[in-house]
Parts: sequence; structure tokens; C-alpha cells
Amino acid sequence: MKIFYDNDANLEIIKNMKVSIIGYGSQGHAHANNLNDSGVDVTVGLRQGSSSWKKAEDAGLKVASVSEASKGADLIMILAPDEFQQALYDNEIKPNISNGCVLAFAHGFNIHFKKIIPSDDQSVIMIAPKGPGHTVRSTYLQGGGVPSLVAVYQDAVHDKDYSALDIAKSYAKANGGTRAGVLETNFREETETDLFGEQAVLCGGMTALIKAGYETLVEAGYSPEMAYFECLHETKLIVDLIHEGGIGNMHYSISNTAEYGDYVSGPKVITQSTKDSMKEILAKIQSGEFADEFLNDCRQSNDGSGGPVMKANRKSNADHSIEVVGNELRSKMKFLQTEKLVDKKKN
Repeated sequence: MKIFYDNDANLEIIKNMKVSIIGYGSQGHAHANNLNDSGVDVTVGLRQGSSSWKKAEDAGLKVASVSEASKGADLIMILAPDEFQQALYDNEIKPNISNGCVLAFAHGFNIHFKKIIPSDDQSVIMIAPKGPGHTVRSTYLQGGGVPSLVAVYQDAVHDKDYSALDIAKSYAKANGGTRAGVLETNFREETETDLFGEQAVLCGGMTALIKAGYETLVEAGYSPEMAYFECLHETKLIVDLIHEGGIGNMHYSISNTAEYGDYVSGPKVITQSTKDSMKEILAKIQSGEFADEFLNDCRQSNDGSGGPVMKANRKSNADHSIEVVGNELRSKMKFLQTEKLVDKKKN
């Protein structure tokens, strides 16, 4: 697998293009502000009446409707939520896209599962930071970057001295990705591994494990506060060690007692049955069944706030004791109240 760094990407390519960023959520605000700070001509495309319109203007960015932002753009990066992208493309982007405009994504979902069908003469690329948008922005401001993926689905660049891949690398550089390293992949690999990682490990697996551990301690008579610290709060401390130097680095830092417990108890929690369930999750993703299930749930929402499955689980999570106790404990930790990654008033 190829890995690209700053010296492998030409920033001037993207700086000579008019770039429209569709959406101003977690990834959208990060890409738009990072590219703007890198000297790129950026316009943010939003629906009329969007609550993000003022946020983008307050950040000093040009803002227009999705249709207007699509007109005359050399590159359109679609960063609206996956469930909205097909309608946005069909109704507002496709009728206004100019010849030679590059279509870009940060996730291959709609292209890989053929919800968006680009024309054959359209270059389609992906620049996918491997981290939440708020981290993409904060890391850029600190002079660093989030490792990213680049991929080319279609290369229709014929009259230039650079390729669609060169454009993707240039964009990644403007977004800070080449500071950390940019890996070349393809839309299928990115989409399926990303969905699997989110569901089985990073989001679904981790939060289910945390809540199960918390519930086990509370049900055994231990205080919710102690259970919170042991099963949720300390997660960051362990993950930081793993992130810095791998699992071995974490083992080196923790006590011998904790390391021994890792070896003898970890396999009892994550068993062959767990791995079999992971294989089922992956098969459901690969077949496209998960994509259709997710989109069908979203279609049952009239206001774009998530379908019945999403809403029911959001409420269940908000009502869980670990969230109630956690909110109370975090409110006392003043250091967590400054320099937040997520500030809903701004991003």
C-alpha cells in the first residue's frame, strides 16, 4: 500500500481550483476551514435556512445554496450525511455541475453501493481522514494532521498534466492529511472496512463493552461513580497509550497485575462467538444489506433527524445511568470545559 507525505503532493493543484464543500457538519466544517487556511478558494454549499449558514459565515467562509455552490465549481466535495447525499446529488448538484468538475467524497458509501451514479466523463475521488472532523480541524490548527485515505473511482482528467490521484493528494495536503501520511486505497475497501470498524470495534463494540462493564459493577453493588471511572473515564488513558505506540506500549506502561489480567481475561470477554458475530456484521456490510437497512430507517423521518431505530436508541442511550452519572462527574472537571473538540455553537 502506497503512503504519501507532504513532498508527494502538489498543493498548487487544489489552490488553482474553485472548491465547493457541501455540508458544514463535523467533516464539512473541518475541510472547509482547513482548505481555506491553506489558501484554497472555498465555498460552502448549504440548504436555505440551514443552522450552519451563520456558523460558516462567522468563520469567514463564502456560503451559498447547494445549487449555486455547484455552479462553476472545479471540485465538489460532498460532506453531507450519507443518507442525504443521493437526493442532494440528483436534485441540486447533478443539474448544475460543470463539465470537467471533479466529484469528491470523504466516504465511499453512496458510490460503492451505487446510490449515486456519476457520469462516465466525471472524475470521482475520495479523501477520507481517519478521524472525526473535529479532530481533523483541531489537529490541523496544532500543526499536525490526521492520517487519511485517498482513492480514485474514475479518472476523467485528460487535458491536464496531473491525474485525479494528484488532485486527491493535493486536497489531502490542504486538509493536513499528508502531514501524518495518506494511504492509497479504493472505494470498496474504504467503505466496507470503515463500516465494519465503526460497528464492531470503534463505536458499537466499544460502547457496548463499556456499558456492559459498567452495568456488571453496578449490579454487583458498586457505586455508579466508581463504575464510571473504571469502565469509561479510564478508556481514554489506555487508548492514548495504544495510539502512541501500539498494544505493547500500553502493556509496558500499565502494572504487571493489569497486564496479566489482560492476557487471562480478555479472551474470556472477546470469544470465538464474538468473532463469529463480527463475521456476520462484515457479511451484512459487504452484501449491501446494512446500507439499505440504514437508508430505509432514515426515510421514515420527516425532518432528517433520524428514523425510528435511530431515535429509539438515542433516547435509550441518553437515559442510561452511565450517561447521567458521567454528565454530573464531567461537570466538575473544569479542565474538560475549555478547548472542546465539539462546540455546537461553532461546529
